[in-house]
Amino acid sequence: MHNNQDLSLARANRVLTERLRPAIHSHPQPLALAAHRVGGEPIPVADGLAAEYVPAQVGDPWGRAWDTTWFRVTGTVPAAFAGRRVEVLLDLGFDTNMTGFQAEGLVYRADGSPVRSLHPRAQWIPVAKEAAGGEPIEFYVEAASNPVLLDYVPFLPTEKGEWETAGEELLYRVRRADAVIFETEVFELVHDVEVLLQLAEQLDAGSARRAKILFALDRALDAVDLQDVAGTAAAGRAQLAEVLAAPAAPSSHLITAVGHAHIDSAWLWPLRETVRKVARTTSSMVTLLEEHDDFVYAMSSAQQYAWIKQHRPEVYARVKQAVADGRFVPVGGMWVEADAVLPGGEAMIRQFLYGQRFFRDEFGIECRGAWLPDSFGYSAALPQLLVGAGFEWFLTQKISWNERNVFPHSSFEWEGIDGSRIFTHFPPMDTYNSQLSGAEVALADRNFKEKSVGSSSLAPTGWGDGGGGTTREMIARAKRLADLEGSAKVVWEHPDVFFARARAELPEPAVWKGELYLERHRATYTTQHKMKQGNRRNEQLLFEAELWASVAAVRAGRAYPYELLDGTWQEVLLLQFHDILPGTSIAWVHREAAARHARVTEILQGVIADSLAALGVELVEPVETTAPLVEPAETTAPGLDKLDQRDLLVNAAPIAQSGVGAGSVGVATAGSPISATASGDGFVLASDSLRVELDAAGHLVSAVDLASGRDAIPAGERGNLLQLHQDFPNLWDAWDVDNSYRKMRRDLDAADEVRLDGDAIVVRRSFGASSIEQRLSLSADGRALLIDNTVDWQETEKFLKLAFPIDVFADTAVAETQFGFQTRTTHDNTSWENARFETHAQRWFLVREPGFGVAFANDSSYGFDVVRSRRGGAVVSDVRFSMLRAPRFPDPRADLGVQRMRFALAFGADEARATELGWAINTPARPAVGAALAPLVRSSDPRVLISAVKLADDRSGDLIVRLYESSGGRATTQLLLDLDVAAVRAADLLERPGEPVEYAADGAVSVELALRPFQVRTLRITPA
Repeated sequence: MHNNQDLSLARANRVLTERLRPAIHSHPQPLALAAHRVGGEPIPVADGLAAEYVPAQVGDPWGRAWDTTWFRVTGTVPAAFAGRRVEVLLDLGFDTNMTGFQAEGLVYRADGSPVRSLHPRAQWIPVAKEAAGGEPIEFYVEAASNPVLLDYVPFLPTEKGEWETAGEELLYRVRRADAVIFETEVFELVHDVEVLLQLAEQLDAGSARRAKILFALDRALDAVDLQDVAGTAAAGRAQLAEVLAAPAAPSSHLITAVGHAHIDSAWLWPLRETVRKVARTTSSMVTLLEEHDDFVYAMSSAQQYAWIKQHRPEVYARVKQAVADGRFVPVGGMWVEADAVLPGGEAMIRQFLYGQRFFRDEFGIECRGAWLPDSFGYSAALPQLLVGAGFEWFLTQKISWNERNVFPHSSFEWEGIDGSRIFTHFPPMDTYNSQLSGAEVALADRNFKEKSVGSSSLAPTGWGDGGGGTTREMIARAKRLADLEGSAKVVWEHPDVFFARARAELPEPAVWKGELYLERHRATYTTQHKMKQGNRRNEQLLFEAELWASVAAVRAGRAYPYELLDGTWQEVLLLQFHDILPGTSIAWVHREAAARHARVTEILQGVIADSLAALGVELVEPVETTAPLVEPAETTAPGLDKLDQRDLLVNAAPIAQSGVGAGSVGVATAGSPISATASGDGFVLASDSLRVELDAAGHLVSAVDLASGRDAIPAGERGNLLQLHQDFPNLWDAWDVDNSYRKMRRDLDAADEVRLDGDAIVVRRSFGASSIEQRLSLSADGRALLIDNTVDWQETEKFLKLAFPIDVFADTAVAETQFGFQTRTTHDNTSWENARFETHAQRWFLVREPGFGVAFANDSSYGFDVVRSRRGGAVVSDVRFSMLRAPRFPDPRADLGVQRMRFALAFGADEARATELGWAINTPARPAVGAALAPLVRSSDPRVLISAVKLADDRSGDLIVRLYESSGGRATTQLLLDLDVAAVRAADLLERPGEPVEYAADGAVSVELALRPFQVRTLRITPA
């Protein structure tokens, strides 16, 4: 039998593209257009509907970047359309390859009820399923003229990421505004042909199934008159019925399709635009749910639901009903899809706490799984936090982006630093924006790693990043792929159903231990320093604010500021979104985020000052605030007026500082005598514990730990050495740093000035158009070297590092993660190790050998690298802080301006010392006057640290205390409580009470607690 498969494929592709698809809509009848340009920030829907409109027509340009234009579309359904499905086609100048990244709109009826979104892959508006003919057509479209920033030539610097610099050019042109007949039979034919064609393209050329499909496609196209597609579509479909009815093999892979949009809460658009993106997408998804009984749609991020509840209640009402019906599925249980390595441990817990609280309060449900498809790597601490918050499963696909190493599992158990495990799935389709194309379905089948024992995977299905979601075309594909020979099977299902089946298929799943490191986007640990700085500062201030507000509530009867703390937490959690905190958004987003962080700081400083004032403690440098603070209660702690006013330190940290105990207010003990002197050609900083020498150029040439006599700096080497690298990655400018950056380096040797300033040494350098001033001093106890850096950063596509050669024989580096630490190799024996050339830490990292180590702490930076080098006959550990970058996309002026950051180095250190150093540099004691305060709660074992003291989220008045084991060993501690107690219960991370915990009440109340390595425990204490 003669056949030519290539000709059959080419014929089907051309006919499908050029004749069948265009015939889905027929008999276009022009409609009247009118427009109202807003000329600024979006206006309320009611204002848009009532605005003055001017006549417009097809071909008119519209929309400067970030503006809004309201269009009114009016007309009458032609009498000839009677009995047919009628739609409006409105093309605002769309590019079908830019869905979610360009113009889009939300369609309203004249009464203000939402209809659906308009975007490049959904340009239609439903008018009537069976038109009567003669009925009026009237729609209003809130059209956003969002600029295309990630274009066909990606990553080009652009000024369109801010309203002020975007220019006045009108970006779009209306191409079409017609009433049309929707040809149902043609639509069905299109998807019959498309699914079979794409399946055939994936089958082996010698496959009998492929030959039969192509033969059927040829016969179908023979039956279709291309000048009368609508009239002959049924005949074409009849030729395909047999091959479409052939069932899949019993062993076929099963794909759970879940409708999805992955709307980035900010990225190449500002936060206010995301509010509208969510409203557009959810409007369309609810409509699809109403029209397709088997369709299931999932959306994460409680913040996004809260936005439409506040700003688009007409949309939210439909969403809430769809959730109640069980097919619009809240997933993830988080406030936003946060970055998963940079937020602190307590912040990660609050992502779950606030997310699950919203879903519980609004919908009466809690999510059973965590959903983070697009975050840039995943901390080894996460499994414990997920399990502790009640989650049963975890989903991401981002590790498929690895540059070099292919992850070995699709479904597995992920084990964290404490031994907790959670069942995890990586969709083998390697996307969170599936269209259910033949290529994607075949990839999921082929790429699934557990096929010897399992057969199930999940596919998040819909246009994402910028929203859009699932389309009726995707639903049509899924219908045909439900049971089709030669293909994996597709079914719409709730994610929980999929995970229950996948878990049952793998009674003994493989285990992956430790972090899920993404071999890409390593620069996100450093880019946009102000995002990191604001986040760290406010995480620590929230810790302090909750502590002192709790003490004031218990001891002074001051009203606990629930609403204020809720609001500030939700702001910080929003700003931890995985394109804000990592620094990968447009200038508008980062400018606004910095301002919001500053506002949160102001509010929290006010909470701290007011809470301490209620306890008789006045900060020496009070921070004024205009925040709507909760008024302090009239009562004060008993006897405060009788105590002497003294110079005090307020120490919120869970470690002692300057002789003041953890979580207390007291008188500081005298510190170590510290001196700063000129010596020969250099300078010396000295205490009873440490002697540091700098050369004439301000480089660190010696750092002797006096207890051991060890000099941490190799002879002839220089630390505190600034190194400037060229930094132009292959892709993803703000996200990526490529290993090749190391090959071009400039050491900043020269100093403009090195001088003594009291007990400190000041070093000034200039390079290019930039300059840096460093202030080097010793800590109050004389045990650590502090380096305060003020950088006027004016570079372009450069990477600034601060280097220290360390005379420590170490093949690993220890880095703090949430509630503990992890160890990474510093050699690159394997491709996995080689890929980790830039890594991250929370507040500290450490290089050590038995008996001696050097700890490096920071107050606002996360990236670092450690390389083993052999010099002078010995192996040296080259340790570097990552300070600043200067990418040009998507923000062409990222990080430019004055930046401040602080580092601390401790010599002769171990993990315990590093942990203390990290807390001290981030939560320093505050000078105050007034009355000393004993701690409300304290831990007897210094390895067990308190990470949160707060009143319970349910406003019962219970006290929540969270502790963690910080050393990686087993520990037993006495938790000492300075309050009368009625009950103590264990609680999970969402503060839900568990079993009673025994406590002793002989004098002070004490609770004995045993903790596993790195275990996090939460207690719920009911005051008497």
